[in-house]
Amino acid sequence: MVPGPLAAIVFDVGETIVDETRFYAILADHLGVPRLTFFAIAGAMIARGGTHRDAFELFRPGIDLQAELDRLGEAGQPVVVSLDDLYPDALPCLRELASAGYRLGIAANQPEATAHVLAELDIPLELIATSAGWGIEKPARAFFDRIGAELGLPHGQIAYVGDRLDNDVRPARAAGMVAVWVRRGPWAWIQAGRGVPREPALVVEDLATLPGKLRAAGLSPPP
Repeated sequence: MVPGPLAAIVFDVGETIVDETRFYAILADHLGVPRLTFFAIAGAMIARGGTHRDAFELFRPGIDLQAELDRLGEAGQPVVVSLDDLYPDALPCLRELASAGYRLGIAANQPEATAHVLAELDIPLELIATSAGWGIEKPARAFFDRIGAELGLPHGQIAYVGDRLDNDVRPARAAGMVAVWVRRGPWAWIQAGRGVPREPALVVEDLATLPGKLRAAGLSPPP
């Protein structure tokens, strides 16, 4: 990694700035599955190369997850990100980075409702985007190209921060961005068990250490 000006930092949502425990607990309850059982099965599916969606399929074959989410919403229990779900280090990190002069954004595989919630953050975000709104999902290269186009910056001046090697780190690096791996959440811990790969430019255990890691790496915003 060659140090240089880093103009913008874009964040993933789930398990990067948002703790998804409540989200999956609600869905486990809805399916009538003990929470510990659901979490364990989801982790097992991820560990063998599947996704969390495979856990839903195991417990209810043929499930239409979006239909279930809609049903919960109609019952007055919408499963949507809340500002209360933010990790405690998320806002302090965003504020520190904004004060340092970085341009900030959020772009993730999320429903459009997530964008409306995050727009309420008292943080100067230049980009709040979701896969639902763009019609593109990570890890598609087009998703990362869209980030660059929206910010009007070359990819080399953008850092993408996420918890998943497959959806965040590897595709961001392949697109020419600075990839930052936050090692928390089920995907990160499971993938970390296979050793730290070469892909990330930076590895952090939490967002509290991100500003310092960027400074130490010489990735400062342009003057």
